[in-house]
Amino acid sequence: MSALRILLLGGGNMGGALARGWFAGGGEALDVTLVDPKLGDAIRPLVEAGSVRHAQAVPAETADVVVVAVKPQMMDAALPALKPAIGSSTLVVSIAAGTPIAAIERHLGEVAVVRAMPNTPALIGRGITGCFGNARVGEAEQAVTEQLLAGCGPVEWVGSEALIDAVTAVSGSGPAYVFYLTEALAEAGAAAGLDPDLAMRLARATVSGAGELMRQSDETPARLRQNVTSPNGTTAAALGVLRAAEGGLAPLMREAVAAAKRRAEELSQG
Repeated sequence: MSALRILLLGGGNMGGALARGWFAGGGEALDVTLVDPKLGDAIRPLVEAGSVRHAQAVPAETADVVVVAVKPQMMDAALPALKPAIGSSTLVVSIAAGTPIAAIERHLGEVAVVRAMPNTPALIGRGITGCFGNARVGEAEQAVTEQLLAGCGPVEWVGSEALIDAVTAVSGSGPAYVFYLTEALAEAGAAAGLDPDLAMRLARATVSGAGELMRQSDETPARLRQNVTSPNGTTAAALGVLRAAEGGLAPLMREAVAAAKRRAEELSQG
């Protein structure tokens, strides 16, 4: 990426996480300009160190890559302002949730566009991002996109833009499901007699530790679950409840993901 001229529109938490990933990965020679009316804390150290230039408005010079990291409600105002930075070979990577590629093309014309859906663990380099590119995105553009997003975690490509809504429902919203599970586990521990603060510490460490074990293991989640479940033991008793209550956890999760996907589709359609 050493030769790329990158325009980053939006220096909030996610924009800052992306930029930190670029420079943590050896991007000292990158030419990065941040466009944001305000300089946020997430990216301020890079600006103060001179790694990233800060501009109030889009410079009148073509960028190799434009990364759009503003809130979805700002897109209609932000996209037209990008025209001075767009050339025939510019790649646009948008992480604005709910904004379809067609809306970006309406403002910016015939340009390579990747719609990306990261999740909040990207803030600590442990996220995952689902991507889809329009017809102008080839192998070279995919490779650049992966380089730009790799600092936030792995990148996965889907075969149609419609599947970005499913990605949103699984991994985009997924951290909230895990946080809610942690809340519920801690509350159950307190109900079982533990001090609430201790119950929360146990729940947080258990969920984060199980996630790390799953990340590092070659075993499937099903096998890992079986490994910790002794026949007629305590874990088996608990799993029996989770499977039996209101049809079980699996159909409830399918219903939850379906609801999130429907809402993502509604937002994408405006």
